[in-house]
Amino acid sequence: MEQNELSKTFKALGHPARIAILQFISSNPGCICNDMVKQIDLAQATISQHLVELRKTALITSSQRGKKVCYTINIDKLYEVKQLVGTFLQEPN
Repeated sequence: MEQNELSKTFKALGHPARIAILQFISSNPGCICNDMVKQIDLAQATISQHLVELRKTALITSSQRGKKVCYTINIDKLYEVKQLVGTFLQEPN
């Protein structure tokens, strides 16, 4: 189970645009897609597609504020991934 979880997470992190999006959201919690479009040199549709993939793995969360969808990093998920990586890559005794 842990291997499948890590694989899905690493796949989501395997695209440079998703890393850029995560970095942007980390620095700008509660941002919206249009904020990202202005800073990351990608089309709105492309960013939206990457946001969907990041949400599927629960690396980010979204909340509705009026007509806008705001994004934040899911800190609990990041800690979980860190723990899984640590467990998975333990040094041999």
